[in-house]
Amino acid sequence: MQSTSVDKTNTGDMPAAKITHAFAKAKQQRRGVLIPYFMCGYPTAAQSVEIVLAAAAGGADIIELGMPFSDPLADGATIQHAGQTALEGGMTIKGCMEVAQQVSAHSDVPLLLMGYYNPILSFGIERFCQTAAAKGVSGLIIPDLPHEEAGPLQAAAQANGLALIFLIPPTASDERIERIVQTAANGIRGFIYCVSLSGVTGSRSALPEHLQQFVQRVRGYTKEHNLPIAIGFGLSTPEHIAEVTRFADGAVVGSALVNLIDSHSENEQVEAVRKYIQSLRSGM
Repeated sequence: MQSTSVDKTNTGDMPAAKITHAFAKAKQQRRGVLIPYFMCGYPTAAQSVEIVLAAAAGGADIIELGMPFSDPLADGATIQHAGQTALEGGMTIKGCMEVAQQVSAHSDVPLLLMGYYNPILSFGIERFCQTAAAKGVSGLIIPDLPHEEAGPLQAAAQANGLALIFLIPPTASDERIERIVQTAANGIRGFIYCVSLSGVTGSRSALPEHLQQFVQRVRGYTKEHNLPIAIGFGLSTPEHIAEVTRFADGAVVGSALVNLIDSHSENEQVEAVRKYIQSLRSGM
């Protein structure tokens, strides 16, 4: 498939438009966007579909679907555990696409595939983006892909109406933030993912003191492009969500959900996730 440029003024019918709509709706309601993360295939493929649908029913605005990988450098022990369990259960890129398809058949919530670049290269960049769009995915988050090397994937994503979401860590220089934001703005719009802390994913009891200042620094570059900012890594409580959505447009919750799933029996997990998402939404 040949990649072609997309007119960003006419993207209303593209998969990524769901992301833009989610942020616009939340802004109209004067609240933040809630973005939970779930590992495809955890604890099983079938159960992961039911859990994701429960999150959508509980009020999730956007949902990240994790693609398990054998060398997850950005993930802490909790997400690594979920990914390893999913891999041992036979979850693959193709399986993740099937999870997305099953969820999108029953829910309009925007879906983001989050994972590492090597499996995408092995699958084929063009084929990956084409399949993702066909299965109901709206965007991609690839933590180990620097923006300088993102051209081929961004072109393929754009050709299929998908947003490529870029991460910015708190250690990034102003010059690097500006370049990342410019790269994101040159593609189909999604949002900027601000990493709350240096290091790997995992629930924390307290948020970093520098977080609001960091987001304000990034906002200085995103505001002219009208790019929303979501914060992830370390968020786990309704209080965290309430705090970060005072100065950011959205909040991502991941490891806390894996811990929640682990602490319940299989027949309790779906309802536990739905109630937890409801509690996070109430914090907004």
